Amino acid sequence: MELPIEFTELYRHWSGHVARPARTTATEVFEDIALFDAISAFIRLRISIWDKKYRGEKAPYTDDPILRKYRFCNMFREFDRQTIEFHTLLNPIRNDFPLWLLNMFYFRMVARTQTVQDVGLLSFDVDENEALQKRFLASPRPRYGTPYVFPVSTIMRSATPTRETFITEYLPSIMQTVAKEIISWKKLSVAEGVQKILPLFGFNLHFLWTEVLIDVAYQFPEYLDLFKTFPVGPGSLPTMRRINSATEPSELAVRLGELSFDSGICINGAPIVLSAENWEGVGCEFRKYTNLSEGKGRKRLYKQSTISI
Repeated sequence: MELPIEFTELYRHWSGHVARPARTTATEVFEDIALFDAISAFIRLRISIWDKKYRGEKAPYTDDPILRKYRFCNMFREFDRQTIEFHTLLNPIRNDFPLWLLNMFYFRMVARTQTVQDVGLLSFDVDENEALQKRFLASPRPRYGTPYVFPVSTIMRSATPTRETFITEYLPSIMQTVAKEIISWKKLSVAEGVQKILPLFGFNLHFLWTEVLIDVAYQFPEYLDLFKTFPVGPGSLPTMRRINSATEPSELAVRLGELSFDSGICINGAPIVLSAENWEGVGCEFRKYTNLSEGKGRKRLYKQSTISI
């Protein structure tokens, strides 16, 4: 299937995901080739479900009882509703990288599109941010979304001990320094990028910075390469260990990206290949699928009216 123009226009990293020659084979990476076949089928079915929903077909989108009943993330994070909304809102300031970065971190921290639409964008002007903080505090609850949990304990003993003061006072004070560091990179890995940023940033928000650097890679692929070493989270680890128990998980994600696995989505007929970042997400979602198939795990029901698949 051809990638809809909406996505080719919204993100700028796709050229690095097409026409990549395979550098390894499934039999070299997977200890059990039957597992490769099962994961391959899962990926293609999830993408088929997304495609049917995107094109407006009516549910059910599959005969698979697990995928029909429960929530799963997309194989491509770029297709997530909130990611689309955040990148769309920031598209007008994409040419001002420090300002774009400041607001993307703010967006991921708030994780609720309605809130940032209501209170507006951050700036590097103290008075404007003070006014935004007042609007934020006056906005209706819930102000924050649930996809990502921000550890408030990280900032409680700082000079900006609340989320609102951290967003409107600390982030603008530090983000130009962080942006200057990122601009110096030439296709760094996300794993290395996070380690460079955390000492500059001053707070150990490893997960949030991983998320934001993925967004940076979508729009500024000259700075970051999603096919290089990528942090593998705890949700993905069980799948990675099943794939290859002898390889360190983050390095395994890189090797999986070297398969040049055909996702079933193309740009001008050229297949979009799964990156290390994509495979980390695949590992997490396949672990969910396996657990639910065995009657285990968190049962998050799919609701067609509210969930973007």
